[in-house]
Amino acid sequence: MLPDLPPLPALTAAEGELVDRYLEAVDQLGRANPARARHTLSALRAAQALVSAATALRTALETMHARGERDLYEAELARALRVLDGERRTARVRLPPG
Repeated sequence: MLPDLPPLPALTAAEGELVDRYLEAVDQLGRANPARARHTLSALRAAQALVSAATALRTALETMHARGERDLYEAELARALRVLDGERRTARVRLPPG
């Protein structure tokens, strides 16, 4: 049984897309991290997917800007990232402990 997660904060559709695309890019960057990857092919595939993920992230931000959403509400977005396991997912981008 999965633990009960805290609810996501209220986000606009564009903010939700931003969070999703950011985490997608982080996941690919973590897979390409040379300090964590074990094979060049898997790192290469992650790097190739990172290009698409970064493009989708840019598109999400462009959409927000075009809709007049000029401000990012860091506290709410950080809370959403935490609920979506962002701390574990971003840890793969960092260097492993020495």
